[in-house]
Amino acid sequence: MPKHECVAGVAAPLPLNNLDTDQIMPKQFLFGVDKSGLARGVLHDLRYDDSGHRRLGFILNDPEYENARILVAGENFGCGSSREHAVWGLKQAGFGAVIAPSFGEIFYFNALNNHLLLVVVEADAVSALTETVSRPESNSLRIDLRRQVVETADGKVYPFQLSERQKHMFIEGLDMIGMTLGNSDAISAFEKGHRVDRPWMQIDLPGQQGRLK
Repeated sequence: MPKHECVAGVAAPLPLNNLDTDQIMPKQFLFGVDKSGLARGVLHDLRYDDSGHRRLGFILNDPEYENARILVAGENFGCGSSREHAVWGLKQAGFGAVIAPSFGEIFYFNALNNHLLLVVVEADAVSALTETVSRPESNSLRIDLRRQVVETADGKVYPFQLSERQKHMFIEGLDMIGMTLGNSDAISAFEKGHRVDRPWMQIDLPGQQGRLK
């Protein structure tokens, strides 16, 4: 995955609490055999009426926000089912980050592993950011990973917390497997030491004899 030190662009306000993964990616878009084509399903039932027409007044149907890269959302964003399609769809739709007071736990780690940055800030800060980006003339944000701050177009700064591990993964473009492979020497050394220290626990499978020496 690409390396990133910041996410910047148009931010769309979506102040809905408990927006679950079923709403982010409705079930009718889960029948594909791969990850492709999910962008069209993102927030589909909020964006379109039963006749397939765009709902007037929904923020992502506003020309000023059609190319939004950041969502400023409500509490418990991404709760509900564990469907990873919600994250894949948001990424395919061009979103690089979501800012909210809290996130569904499974969604949070699915997002991390797919390079969708989730920024947790206090509810008061989210309210202020929502008000700011609701004005088209100030709807751009910059999220600086190195400094761990959200910056508004008018110069306001909102700090956020992110573990060093998560920050490293995003900046270096790593998923869980990539992080693990970065420790391959330590893993190999542990495996060899474990075999030496506890030989009675080792069972060599066919084709694996002598693999560790």
